[in-house]
Order: sequence, then structure tokens, then C-alpha cells
Amino acid sequence: MLPCVTVRASHFEGLITTIVGYVLLAITLIVCHGLAALVRFQRSRRLLGVCYIVVKVSLLVVVEIGVFPLICGWWLDICSLEMFDASLKDRELSFESAPGTTMFLHWLVGMVYVFYFASFILLLREVLRPGVLWFLRNLNDPDFNPVQEMIHLPIYRHLRRFILSVVVFGSIVLLMLWLPIRIIKHVLPTFLPYNVMLYSDAPVSELSLELLLLQVVLPALLEQGHTRQWLKGLVRAWTVTAGYLLDLHSYLLGDQEETENNGNQAANNNQQARNNANAAPAVGEGLHAAHQAILQQGGPVGFQPYRRPSRFPLRIVLLILFMCVTLLLASLVCLTLPVFAGRWLMSFWTGSAKIHELYTAACGLYVCWLSIRAVTVLLAWMPQGRRVILLKVQEWTLMIMKTLIVALLLAGVIPLLLGLLFELVIVAPLRVPLDQTPLFYPWQDWALGVLHAKIIAAITLMGPQWWLKTVIEQVYANGIRNIDLHFIIQKLAAPVIAMLLLSLCVPYVIAVGVVPIVGVTAEMQNLVQRRIYPFLLMVVVLMGILSFQIRQFKRLYEHIKNDKYLVGQRLVNYERKAGKPGGATHNSSAQE
Repeated sequence: MLPCVTVRASHFEGLITTIVGYVLLAITLIVCHGLAALVRFQRSRRLLGVCYIVVKVSLLVVVEIGVFPLICGWWLDICSLEMFDASLKDRELSFESAPGTTMFLHWLVGMVYVFYFASFILLLREVLRPGVLWFLRNLNDPDFNPVQEMIHLPIYRHLRRFILSVVVFGSIVLLMLWLPIRIIKHVLPTFLPYNVMLYSDAPVSELSLELLLLQVVLPALLEQGHTRQWLKGLVRAWTVTAGYLLDLHSYLLGDQEETENNGNQAANNNQQARNNANAAPAVGEGLHAAHQAILQQGGPVGFQPYRRPSRFPLRIVLLILFMCVTLLLASLVCLTLPVFAGRWLMSFWTGSAKIHELYTAACGLYVCWLSIRAVTVLLAWMPQGRRVILLKVQEWTLMIMKTLIVALLLAGVIPLLLGLLFELVIVAPLRVPLDQTPLFYPWQDWALGVLHAKIIAAITLMGPQWWLKTVIEQVYANGIRNIDLHFIIQKLAAPVIAMLLLSLCVPYVIAVGVVPIVGVTAEMQNLVQRRIYPFLLMVVVLMGILSFQIRQFKRLYEHIKNDKYLVGQRLVNYERKAGKPGGATHNSSAQE
């Protein structure tokens, strides 16, 4: 009776019952497979084996993609409760009110955590010596096949790997989230908690601004801010420092001198082999020696030899402790410095009012990034002299002015018009009745317009070739340093703004200027003013579908005509004749 109550309290009794049913089905298939092997029913044994493999792979996929990120998400939430001044009771109430949304958000957070952890492991493989991370699977390995591992490895191996992954990921969360929060609360008692409350009665939706920051601002920072190169440089510097302090440079990075010596020795061996190429192979050589030469031609791929120092296990333990201390300090800096800088900067604008910490963290993160970027640029320019620095400053000033103008048009005017058009076409007809007046908030319309513009640009780049895709690709190819202000204004900004203004103004002129002249009632005028935007959208969509179908029918007609009547095509060479204008090479076809 108690398990039934627990399943019902989870609000996912259907999903849990289905998973348990598949587990029982897998156990039944294993038993039947063993019985079929005992009685020597080969066909039944093979069929039961295939069914068991399908159920096994399905359950493992559910565990690795569904259950494991969900566990990571909940563990992250539990370890960060003190950072937001929350409790388990609050999480229980939120789960009771919206179980599906709560589980999805925790799964999403866990999936992001697992993704960035895997990305960091891939970055470590680029820095460390091949063979250091032998206990972790290499996702870039061409021979790595997760489905094949799910099929061939037994269940206890998958269970052991799952438990080990939970322990490793959970320990990292404790080290980089729970422990720094405890230290911050003791050292800076007034710094926490973070303010993350949403105010739904505010005229500007904070949720839309959070989407804007998460979907536009932060990805642009990660993509365009050389973050990966900086992080890779920090990891390499830390590795070199730890290697020389603990005498583990050969273990972590390998021996460059040994590699060079091996390269010289390999070159000498290759020269000697070429000199002895005409010599007859000895007994026992031949095909085996040639095969070994082919295998060892590129050297070892997954492992590189190293020099093992004395007291090697103790040095490895000290390396792990040094790594834990470094991760703890890095987490403390990441949790405090951007938020502190953002709060200080936002206090000049908002005073003592509480602001969502996502805004302060994003503002502080950008300030830190700009500071680091400015320092790196100045360090790169200083050896070139004062004159070159002044020229660079002039170039960057001109580039920044052009970028601001382009940003005002592409990230200011166009999103505002697009968001207002979306509000008039979709949101207002669905949310506001005819007897009420809709209210428009330009800031919220602009924020949603930025998201809509990003989605439209992505769909355009994935779609067929047309003028807008060509212009966007050209702008992306030029980049910020080679920005062409005249091309952007003439080919992109002006046509798009003109089209959006026509879409906004023409229906308004028809509804306000033309319809009252006809002499309709006030109710009809209100109806036309409120419904003309979705009506014109429907007309435009129908015309687009109709024109597309007409083009498709024309293509079908030409295809049928060519299949039925076209005999062949012949290419005729062009020959220029004196006294006649030049022509072009043409195709002549003979038809019945």
C-alpha cells in the first residue's frame, strides 16, 4: 500500500508505472531467454535476445538522458537553497503546484550542467597529455559508439558507471556550489541571498528580459568574447604551475625534449630503412614486419609515455588537493565578483531598489569581460609603439561608432517594430476583448522583438536562397571589424524597416481613414480596427500559399510535358560572324 501512495504522490504515476513495466518485461525476457537456451529453441532464443536488447537500450537511454540530468538538477537546486533564501518546503510547494514544469526545469538545469562539464573535459583533453584522463570516455574518439556499449556491456557495468558518475558530479557540485555558499555566508553575511523574485504585476515582464539575456546576451558573450581561448590559457597556465611545483610536468603535459629526440630517432630510423629497402628480409620478418610498420607509422594515439617521479602516488594526491582548492577559489570568484560589480553599477541607476540578480550578474559579467578584453588588447598593442596605438584607437573608435549605428537599427528599431507588429497581430486579438482597450509597453515589445528577430534570422539562414539570406550571410561574413555601414543600411536595414512600417501603417490607415468614410457603425469600426491586422496576415499567408502552389503546378506541368514530348537536347557551339552582334550559346531541342 505504501508504494502505491508514494507513486501517486509523485504526480507521475503513469510514467513510473511504464518504466517499472519495462523493467519487469526485461527481467521476463532474460528468464525466457535462459529457458529457451536450456531447451535449445534457437529461433525463440534469438527473437527473445533481440527484444531484450531493444528494451535494455531503451531503458539505458531513459536513465542516461532523462534520470541522470534530473538527479543533477535536483542536487544543484538542493545545494543552492541557501543562495536564494529558500527551503525544501518551498520546493515541495512549487512541485505540488506545477509538477511537470518543476521537473522539466530541473532536468533542463541538469542537462546544461552535464553539457558544460563534458565541454570542459574536452577542453582539458586539448591541454593535457594523452592518457591523463584515461578513466573518462573520449567523446571525440571516432571508435566511441555509445549504442554499441549499451548492447555489449552487462547491466552491472552500466550500474557501476552510473553510480560513479552520480558520485563524481555530486561531489563537484558540493565543492563548487555548496561549500562556496557556506564560506560566503560566513565571510560576507550581507552578500547573500540573491534576489530572484519575479513580479508578475510589473508593466515590463522580467521573464522576457531573462529570456533576452539567456538567449541573446550570454550566448553572444560566449561566442564572440574569446572565452574558450582565455579558459584554455588559464588551464594551461595552471597545469604548467602545478607540474613544476609537484614535479609532474612530464605526467601532465609530456616531455617536449623526449618528443623531439624521438622525432629525430624516428627520422634516422626512416633513413636507415630507406637505405636498407633493397635488402632481403630475415627469417620471421616480411608481412608481420610490414604490418607492424604500418600500425606504428603515426605513433601512439591514445597514450603518450611520461617520466614517473619518486613518490608518485603522494604527488597525485597533492595534485588532486591543489585542483580542489583551485576550483573552490574559482567558484568563489565567479559567485561574488560579477554580482558585486553589477550591484555597484546598477546602484547608480536604481538606487537602493532590489533588482533581479540575473541583471546584476549579466552587467558585472560584461564589465569583467570588457576589462579583461581591454587589458589583453593593450598588452598586444604596447610593443608596437605610441603611433600604432593611436592609429588603432582611431580605427576602433570609428568601428565602434559604426557598430552603434548598426545596433541602433538592427537591435533597436527593427525589434521594436517587429514586437509591436507581433503584439497587434497575435497577442492583442487573443488576450484583449473587443470592449477593452489594449495597452502596449514598448520595452516589453522590444525585448520580445529581439527574440523574434533572432528566430526569424535563424530560420532564414536555414531556408532556401533569397535576398534576405544573402544579405545576412554577407553581414556575418564581414564581421564587426570589416563592417560595411552603407551596405547594411541600404540592403538590410532600409528594406526591412520599410516593410515593417508598411505592415503597421497601411492597416491603420485603412481602419482609421478609409472605413469611417464608408459610413459604418462605431461597433463595426472598432471591430475593423482590432481585427484588420490578423485578417491581413491571413490574406498574406493565403496569397503566399497560393503562389507557392502555382509555382509547384508549373514545375509539375513542365516536368510532365518534358517526359512526354521531349526527345533530347543538343548543345550547339557558338561561332561569331563578322558584322553581326554577338550571341550566346544555346540549347536546341527536337520535339515530336
